[in-house]
Amino acid sequence: MSTFAIDIPASLIARFQRRDIDAFEQIYRRFERPAYTLAKRLLDDADEAREVLHDALLRAWEQSASFRGESPFWGWLRQITVNEALMRLRRRRLDYVEDLPDDFAAAAAIDTVAIDRLALEQALATLAPATRAAVWLHLVEGYGHDEIGRMFDRTTSFSKSQVSRGIRRLRESLAPAMPETGNAHPAAAL
Repeated sequence: MSTFAIDIPASLIARFQRRDIDAFEQIYRRFERPAYTLAKRLLDDADEAREVLHDALLRAWEQSASFRGESPFWGWLRQITVNEALMRLRRRRLDYVEDLPDDFAAAAAIDTVAIDRLALEQALATLAPATRAAVWLHLVEGYGHDEIGRMFDRTTSFSKSQVSRGIRRLRESLAPAMPETGNAHPAAAL
């Protein structure tokens, strides 16, 4: 589940929408870590992640009147953070996507419990930026392929292929680090 899933009292949201600076500070403190972590995972750059954190929360402050309560506040703020991070990814455009043949059969959930966290972070860092972002958004944040495709201004197939390629690359990178699972190949646990 997303680390953004933080319930916020309606009274705090109302104060935030009325531009109460104390409410902004409370929301900032509650979402500082999840926003930074999400941006860091998508961008693989601590400095840019901090900038996304600040930009996303300022954008939320500026657009607070657009929150209508039709979905949880945390979901609205998470979407703003994702959009800010993806705008930065689009600006990079260098080594943007994985250049591998399509293979949707490789797409499967990653058992992060069975994998050393450091090894997983290092493997994620080797993926092309858009691939890393698509994998994270799909497997960790729970976005569907159609949503991810729209976020990148691409098709659903784009998301499927990037997630599939990313998982395949993660399997290859993590195979030596995977513990024995009783399967014929350690990477079969992914």
